[in-house]
Amino acid sequence: MTSSHGDELRAAVAARRDLGPDFEDSIIESFLDKMGKEVDRRVDERMVADAGVARRELKQQQSTTGMRLALAIVSIVMGTIATVALTVGDAGLLTYLVVWGGVVLVNLAFSVGSSRR
Repeated sequence: MTSSHGDELRAAVAARRDLGPDFEDSIIESFLDKMGKEVDRRVDERMVADAGVARRELKQQQSTTGMRLALAIVSIVMGTIATVALTVGDAGLLTYLVVWGGVVLVNLAFSVGSSRR
């Protein structure tokens, strides 16, 4: 119990002593009401804090999903353009493997980097 709650309890006990047993129910009810409001306030604070964390995590997840989609589209487009250009230029198998290997490496690097976050 924090100092302010201890003060509230001491004040309730002192009021009970001063006013006598006739007011005991009202004093207890008042004290419990104050404590209930304090619990509600703390729960509300926790919920707001948790909601903020959840929003940040969702934004991060959406951002990563969008970046993955963009990387996939760019990889396919660049790989296709490179393949067509190499076919027109009559390149060998090794050139194809280097181009598509580069695309795979870029995607792997992104995937490993985003999984560490």
